[in-house]
Amino acid sequence: MQFFKKQISTFYKTLVREFFKICHGKIYFSKGKKYNQNVKIYEVKNKNIKKNDNTNYKIFEIKNGRIYNDHVQNVACISNNRIINEISYQQIEGNLKSAKFNSVINNGTPYIKKKIKGNVLNLSQGASGHSNYFHWLVDILPKIKIFSEKFSSKDLNYLYLPKLKQFQKISLNLLGYGKIKILDSKRFRHIEADILYAIEHPWYFKGYIHKENYHLPEWIVQWLRSKFLPSKKKIKSKKNIFIDRSESKYSHMQFINNKEIIEFFKKKNFMPYKVGKLSFQKQIYLFFNANIIIGGHGAAFTNLIFCKPNTKIIEIKTKNHPSLVNKRISYINNLRYNLIKISKIKNSKNNGDMYINPEQIYKFIKK
Repeated sequence: MQFFKKQISTFYKTLVREFFKICHGKIYFSKGKKYNQNVKIYEVKNKNIKKNDNTNYKIFEIKNGRIYNDHVQNVACISNNRIINEISYQQIEGNLKSAKFNSVINNGTPYIKKKIKGNVLNLSQGASGHSNYFHWLVDILPKIKIFSEKFSSKDLNYLYLPKLKQFQKISLNLLGYGKIKILDSKRFRHIEADILYAIEHPWYFKGYIHKENYHLPEWIVQWLRSKFLPSKKKIKSKKNIFIDRSESKYSHMQFINNKEIIEFFKKKNFMPYKVGKLSFQKQIYLFFNANIIIGGHGAAFTNLIFCKPNTKIIEIKTKNHPSLVNKRISYINNLRYNLIKISKIKNSKNNGDMYINPEQIYKFIKK
Protein backbone atom coordinates (compact mmCIF):
# COMPACT_ATOMS: atom_id res chain seq x y z
CA MET A 1 0.00 0.00 0.00
CA GLN A 2 2.81 2.40 0.92
CA PHE A 3 4.52 1.66 -2.40
CA PHE A 4 1.41 2.65 -4.38
CA LYS A 5 0.96 5.84 -2.36
CA LYS A 6 4.53 6.82 -3.16
CA GLN A 7 4.01 6.06 -6.84
CA ILE A 8 0.84 8.17 -6.94
CA SER A 9 2.59 11.03 -5.14
CA THR A 10 5.51 10.94 -7.59
CA PHE A 11 3.15 10.87 -10.56
CA TYR A 12 1.16 13.82 -9.18
CA LYS A 13 4.31 15.92 -8.62
CA THR A 14 5.55 15.14 -12.12
CA LEU A 15 2.18 16.11 -13.56
CA VAL A 16 2.20 19.43 -11.67
CA ARG A 17 5.74 20.22 -12.82
CA GLU A 18 4.94 19.50 -16.45
CA PHE A 19 1.77 21.61 -16.25
CA PHE A 20 3.69 24.63 -14.93
CA LYS A 21 6.43 24.14 -17.52
CA ILE A 22 3.74 24.61 -20.13
CA CYS A 23 2.40 27.68 -18.27
CA HIS A 24 5.71 29.38 -17.40
CA GLY A 25 8.15 27.77 -19.80
CA LYS A 26 11.30 25.71 -19.27
CA ILE A 27 14.17 27.39 -17.38
CA TYR A 28 17.63 27.38 -18.96
CA PHE A 29 21.13 27.90 -17.58
CA SER A 30 23.26 30.40 -19.48
CA LYS A 31 26.90 29.38 -19.65
CA GLY A 32 28.12 32.81 -20.70
CA LYS A 33 27.79 36.08 -18.82
CA LYS A 34 25.83 37.91 -21.51
CA TYR A 35 22.30 38.85 -20.50
CA ASN A 36 19.29 40.13 -22.39
CA GLN A 37 18.30 43.78 -22.63
CA ASN A 38 16.07 43.49 -19.55
CA VAL A 39 19.10 43.01 -17.29
CA LYS A 40 21.19 45.94 -16.12
CA ILE A 41 24.26 45.45 -13.93
CA TYR A 42 25.68 48.15 -11.64
CA GLU A 43 29.14 47.84 -10.13
CA VAL A 44 29.70 49.21 -6.63
CA LYS A 45 32.96 51.11 -6.92
CA ASN A 46 33.64 51.84 -3.27
CA LYS A 47 37.15 50.96 -2.12
CA ASN A 48 35.82 50.32 1.40
CA ILE A 49 33.26 47.75 0.25
CA LYS A 50 34.99 44.93 -1.59
CA LYS A 51 34.80 41.18 -1.87
CA ASN A 52 37.68 39.28 -0.32
CA ASP A 53 39.29 38.95 -3.75
CA ASN A 54 39.22 42.78 -3.97
CA THR A 55 36.65 42.82 -6.79
CA ASN A 56 33.52 44.97 -6.85
CA TYR A 57 30.05 43.84 -5.87
CA LYS A 58 27.31 43.87 -8.50
CA ILE A 59 23.69 44.93 -8.27
CA PHE A 60 21.31 43.43 -10.82
CA GLU A 61 18.27 45.36 -12.01
CA ILE A 62 15.89 43.14 -14.00
CA LYS A 63 12.83 44.38 -15.84
CA ASN A 64 10.01 41.85 -15.45
CA GLY A 65 12.37 39.75 -13.32
CA ARG A 66 11.14 36.55 -11.69
CA ILE A 67 12.00 34.82 -8.42
CA TYR A 68 11.23 31.24 -7.58
CA ASN A 69 12.16 29.75 -4.20
CA ASP A 70 11.51 26.42 -2.52
CA HIS A 71 12.07 28.01 0.93
CA VAL A 72 14.81 25.50 1.71
CA GLN A 73 17.74 25.11 -0.68
CA ASN A 74 16.95 27.01 -3.88
CA VAL A 75 16.32 30.63 -4.85
CA ALA A 76 16.25 31.31 -8.60
CA CYS A 77 16.41 34.78 -10.14
CA ILE A 78 15.16 34.56 -13.70
CA SER A 79 15.02 36.81 -16.77
CA ASN A 80 13.36 35.61 -19.96
CA ASN A 81 13.45 32.03 -18.66
CA ARG A 82 17.21 32.19 -18.08
CA ILE A 83 18.48 31.70 -14.54
CA ILE A 84 21.08 34.27 -13.50
CA ASN A 85 23.98 32.50 -11.84
CA GLU A 86 25.48 35.31 -9.72
CA ILE A 87 22.29 36.15 -7.87
CA SER A 88 20.62 32.73 -7.61
CA TYR A 89 21.24 30.53 -4.57
CA GLN A 90 21.40 26.76 -4.37
CA GLN A 91 22.93 25.20 -1.29
CA ILE A 92 22.60 21.47 -1.90
CA GLU A 93 23.20 19.41 1.28
CA GLY A 94 25.25 22.27 2.68
CA ASN A 95 27.40 22.73 -0.43
CA LEU A 96 27.01 25.86 -2.56
CA LYS A 97 26.51 24.96 -6.21
CA SER A 98 26.33 26.67 -9.57
CA ALA A 99 22.87 27.74 -10.76
CA LYS A 100 22.90 24.86 -13.24
CA PHE A 101 22.09 22.70 -10.17
CA ASN A 102 19.14 24.87 -9.12
CA SER A 103 15.92 22.86 -8.91
CA VAL A 104 14.21 25.03 -11.56
CA ILE A 105 16.46 23.58 -14.29
CA ASN A 106 14.81 20.15 -14.00
CA ASN A 107 11.55 20.95 -12.23
CA GLY A 108 10.62 24.34 -13.65
CA THR A 109 8.69 26.77 -11.45
CA PRO A 110 5.78 24.68 -10.09
CA TYR A 111 3.87 27.44 -8.29
CA ILE A 112 1.35 29.98 -9.51
CA LYS A 113 3.16 33.16 -10.48
CA LYS A 114 2.21 36.32 -8.59
CA LYS A 115 2.57 39.49 -10.66
CA ILE A 116 3.89 42.36 -8.53
CA LYS A 117 3.33 45.96 -9.54
CA GLY A 118 6.38 47.84 -8.37
CA ASN A 119 10.05 47.39 -7.48
CA VAL A 120 11.21 44.43 -5.37
CA LEU A 121 14.56 43.82 -3.64
CA ASN A 122 15.23 40.11 -3.24
CA LEU A 123 16.64 39.27 0.20
CA SER A 124 15.52 35.64 0.28
CA GLN A 125 18.25 33.05 0.87
CA GLY A 126 16.64 29.71 1.49
CA ALA A 127 16.38 28.27 4.98
CA SER A 128 19.65 29.79 6.25
CA GLY A 129 18.47 33.36 5.84
CA HIS A 130 14.94 33.08 7.22
CA SER A 131 15.36 33.79 10.90
CA ASN A 132 18.91 32.86 11.93
CA TYR A 133 20.48 35.74 13.82
CA PHE A 134 23.97 35.20 12.36
CA HIS A 135 22.86 34.94 8.74
CA TRP A 136 20.54 37.92 9.07
CA LEU A 137 23.32 40.19 10.32
CA VAL A 138 26.21 39.08 8.10
CA ASP A 139 24.41 37.82 4.95
CA ILE A 140 21.16 39.73 4.53
CA LEU A 141 21.75 43.19 6.01
CA PRO A 142 25.04 43.74 4.11
CA LYS A 143 23.05 43.31 0.89
CA ILE A 144 21.08 46.40 1.90
CA LYS A 145 24.33 48.28 2.38
CA ILE A 146 25.52 47.23 -1.08
CA PHE A 147 22.14 48.19 -2.60
CA SER A 148 22.28 51.59 -0.89
CA GLU A 149 25.52 52.43 -2.71
CA LYS A 150 23.49 52.96 -5.90
CA PHE A 151 19.86 53.20 -4.78
CA SER A 152 17.78 54.15 -1.74
CA SER A 153 14.77 52.82 0.13
CA LYS A 154 12.63 55.25 -1.93
CA ASP A 155 13.41 53.16 -5.03
CA LEU A 156 11.63 50.14 -3.52
CA ASN A 157 8.05 49.05 -2.98
CA TYR A 158 8.78 45.63 -1.48
CA LEU A 159 11.41 43.51 0.22
CA TYR A 160 11.12 39.84 -0.70
CA LEU A 161 11.55 38.01 2.62
CA PRO A 162 9.79 35.62 4.98
CA LYS A 163 7.74 37.13 7.82
CA LEU A 164 10.08 38.97 10.13
CA LYS A 165 11.01 38.39 13.74
CA GLN A 166 11.27 41.35 16.09
CA PHE A 167 15.06 41.71 15.89
CA GLN A 168 14.79 41.79 12.09
CA LYS A 169 12.12 44.49 12.16
CA ILE A 170 14.21 46.60 14.54
CA SER A 171 17.35 46.33 12.43
CA LEU A 172 15.47 47.30 9.26
CA ASN A 173 13.97 50.30 11.06
CA LEU A 174 17.42 51.41 12.19
CA LEU A 175 18.65 51.21 8.58
CA GLY A 176 15.72 53.26 7.28
CA TYR A 177 14.07 50.31 5.48
CA GLY A 178 11.42 49.55 8.06
CA LYS A 179 8.51 51.14 6.21
CA ILE A 180 8.94 49.10 3.04
CA LYS A 181 6.30 46.39 2.62
CA ILE A 182 7.39 42.79 3.09
CA LEU A 183 6.44 40.39 0.32
CA ASP A 184 6.23 37.05 2.13
CA SER A 185 8.55 34.64 0.30
CA LYS A 186 6.99 31.66 2.05
CA ARG A 187 3.52 32.54 0.81
CA PHE A 188 4.58 33.76 -2.63
CA ARG A 189 7.09 31.18 -3.88
CA HIS A 190 7.01 32.47 -7.45
CA ILE A 191 6.74 36.15 -8.37
CA GLU A 192 7.34 38.48 -11.28
CA ALA A 193 8.09 42.12 -10.50
CA ASP A 194 8.06 45.22 -12.69
CA ILE A 195 11.64 45.71 -11.52
CA LEU A 196 13.56 43.10 -9.56
CA TYR A 197 16.75 44.05 -7.74
CA ALA A 198 19.14 41.35 -6.56
CA ILE A 199 22.66 41.31 -5.17
CA GLU A 200 25.46 38.78 -5.01
CA HIS A 201 26.08 37.12 -1.66
CA PRO A 202 28.43 39.35 0.39
CA TRP A 203 30.97 36.59 1.13
CA TYR A 204 29.79 33.03 0.37
CA PHE A 205 30.83 32.01 -3.14
CA LYS A 206 31.81 28.35 -2.97
CA GLY A 207 31.90 25.13 -0.93
CA TYR A 208 30.57 24.65 2.58
CA ILE A 209 29.48 27.71 4.50
CA HIS A 210 31.23 26.72 7.76
CA LYS A 211 34.54 26.63 5.93
CA GLU A 212 33.98 29.84 4.01
CA ASN A 213 32.77 32.00 6.88
CA TYR A 214 36.36 32.37 8.09
CA HIS A 215 36.75 34.73 5.11
CA LEU A 216 34.06 37.12 6.34
CA PRO A 217 35.06 40.56 4.94
CA GLU A 218 36.19 43.15 7.47
CA TRP A 219 33.90 45.81 6.04
CA ILE A 220 30.79 43.87 7.11
CA VAL A 221 31.83 43.84 10.77
CA GLN A 222 32.91 47.47 10.67
CA TRP A 223 29.70 48.58 8.97
CA LEU A 224 27.45 46.69 11.41
CA ARG A 225 29.32 48.27 14.34
CA SER A 226 28.98 51.77 12.91
CA LYS A 227 25.27 51.35 12.17
CA PHE A 228 24.04 49.62 15.30
CA LEU A 229 26.36 50.43 18.22
CA PRO A 230 24.84 53.93 18.64
CA SER A 231 21.42 52.26 19.13
CA LYS A 232 22.44 50.00 22.03
CA LYS A 233 20.08 50.05 25.04
CA LYS A 234 21.64 49.96 28.46
CA ILE A 235 20.64 47.17 30.83
CA LYS A 236 21.89 46.08 34.23
CA SER A 237 24.53 43.55 33.31
CA LYS A 238 27.77 42.24 34.69
CA LYS A 239 31.10 42.57 32.94
CA ASN A 240 31.57 38.79 32.99
CA ILE A 241 28.87 36.83 31.17
CA PHE A 242 28.05 33.20 30.41
CA ILE A 243 25.90 32.49 27.35
CA ASP A 244 23.16 30.08 28.40
CA ARG A 245 22.07 28.19 25.26
CA SER A 246 19.39 26.17 27.05
CA GLU A 247 16.76 28.41 25.43
CA SER A 248 17.60 26.85 22.03
CA LYS A 249 15.24 24.22 20.67
CA TYR A 250 18.28 22.37 19.31
CA SER A 251 20.45 20.09 21.43
CA HIS A 252 23.69 20.65 19.53
CA MET A 253 26.40 22.78 21.16
CA GLN A 254 24.64 22.53 24.51
CA PHE A 255 26.16 21.34 27.76
CA ILE A 256 24.58 18.34 29.43
CA ASN A 257 25.92 19.78 32.72
CA ASN A 258 24.69 23.31 31.96
CA LYS A 259 23.31 23.92 35.47
CA GLU A 260 26.59 22.83 37.06
CA ILE A 261 28.56 25.24 34.85
CA ILE A 262 26.18 28.12 35.58
CA GLU A 263 26.39 27.60 39.35
CA PHE A 264 30.17 27.37 39.17
CA PHE A 265 30.52 30.65 37.28
CA LYS A 266 27.97 32.48 39.41
CA LYS A 267 30.38 31.94 42.28
CA LYS A 268 33.10 33.46 40.10
CA ASN A 269 31.03 36.64 39.57
CA PHE A 270 29.64 35.67 36.16
CA MET A 271 26.02 36.16 35.15
CA PRO A 272 24.23 33.73 32.77
CA TYR A 273 22.17 35.24 29.95
CA LYS A 274 19.70 33.68 27.55
CA VAL A 275 20.75 36.12 24.87
CA GLY A 276 17.93 35.40 22.42
CA LYS A 277 15.38 36.63 24.97
CA LEU A 278 16.88 40.13 24.91
CA SER A 279 15.92 42.74 22.34
CA PHE A 280 18.35 43.46 19.52
CA GLN A 281 19.57 46.71 21.10
CA LYS A 282 20.00 45.06 24.50
CA GLN A 283 22.05 42.24 23.02
CA ILE A 284 24.33 44.86 21.50
CA TYR A 285 24.82 46.53 24.89
CA LEU A 286 25.35 43.23 26.73
CA PHE A 287 28.31 42.32 24.51
CA PHE A 288 29.65 45.87 24.27
CA ASN A 289 29.70 46.14 28.05
CA ALA A 290 31.34 42.76 28.70
CA ASN A 291 34.96 42.10 29.61
CA ILE A 292 34.77 38.27 29.51
CA ILE A 293 32.31 36.16 27.50
CA ILE A 294 32.02 32.37 27.85
CA GLY A 295 29.69 30.03 26.02
CA GLY A 296 28.99 27.20 23.64
CA HIS A 297 29.14 27.94 19.91
CA GLY A 298 25.89 29.47 18.65
CA ALA A 299 24.21 32.44 17.00
CA ALA A 300 24.57 34.62 20.11
CA PHE A 301 28.31 34.85 19.41
CA THR A 302 27.47 36.95 16.34
CA ASN A 303 27.28 39.80 18.84
CA LEU A 304 31.07 39.68 19.12
CA ILE A 305 30.72 42.22 16.33
CA PHE A 306 29.76 44.74 19.02
CA CYS A 307 32.46 43.96 21.62
CA LYS A 308 35.12 46.44 22.70
CA PRO A 309 38.74 45.64 21.76
CA ASN A 310 40.54 43.29 24.20
CA THR A 311 37.33 41.63 25.39
CA LYS A 312 38.22 38.07 26.39
CA ILE A 313 36.26 35.39 24.52
CA ILE A 314 36.08 31.70 25.43
CA GLU A 315 34.13 29.70 22.87
CA ILE A 316 33.46 25.98 23.40
CA LYS A 317 32.41 23.62 20.65
CA THR A 318 32.70 20.03 19.51
CA LYS A 319 35.81 18.93 17.64
CA ASN A 320 33.86 18.02 14.53
CA HIS A 321 32.38 21.50 14.04
CA PRO A 322 34.41 23.35 11.37
CA SER A 323 33.21 26.94 11.81
CA LEU A 324 35.88 29.51 12.71
CA VAL A 325 33.75 32.58 12.12
CA ASN A 326 33.95 33.75 15.73
CA LYS A 327 37.71 33.58 15.56
CA ARG A 328 37.49 35.71 12.42
CA ILE A 329 35.22 38.32 14.03
CA SER A 330 37.53 38.39 17.06
CA TYR A 331 40.52 39.03 14.82
CA ILE A 332 38.75 41.90 13.06
CA ASN A 333 37.69 43.46 16.38
CA ASN A 334 40.99 42.81 18.20
CA LEU A 335 39.41 40.54 20.81
CA ARG A 336 41.31 38.01 22.93
CA TYR A 337 39.83 34.85 21.50
CA ASN A 338 40.17 31.37 23.01
CA LEU A 339 38.69 28.17 21.63
CA ILE A 340 38.08 24.98 23.59
CA LYS A 341 37.34 21.88 21.49
CA ILE A 342 35.77 18.89 23.18
CA SER A 343 34.47 15.51 22.04
CA LYS A 344 30.86 15.26 20.98
CA ILE A 345 28.62 13.12 23.20
CA LYS A 346 26.22 10.89 21.31
CA ASN A 347 22.87 9.61 22.54
CA SER A 348 22.92 11.55 25.79
CA LYS A 349 19.89 11.15 28.06
CA ASN A 350 20.17 14.83 28.92
CA ASN A 351 19.64 17.71 26.50
CA GLY A 352 22.96 18.55 24.88
CA ASP A 353 25.98 17.03 23.17
CA MET A 354 28.87 18.50 25.20
CA TYR A 355 30.32 17.92 28.65
CA ILE A 356 33.13 19.92 30.21
CA ASN A 357 34.38 20.39 33.75
CA PRO A 358 33.89 24.12 34.53
CA GLU A 359 37.34 24.17 36.12
CA GLN A 360 38.76 23.41 32.69
CA ILE A 361 37.06 26.52 31.30
CA TYR A 362 38.20 28.66 34.20
CA LYS A 363 41.86 27.92 33.42
CA PHE A 364 41.47 29.93 30.22
CA ILE A 365 40.34 32.99 32.17
CA LYS A 366 43.64 33.09 34.01
CA LYS A 367 45.68 32.98 30.79
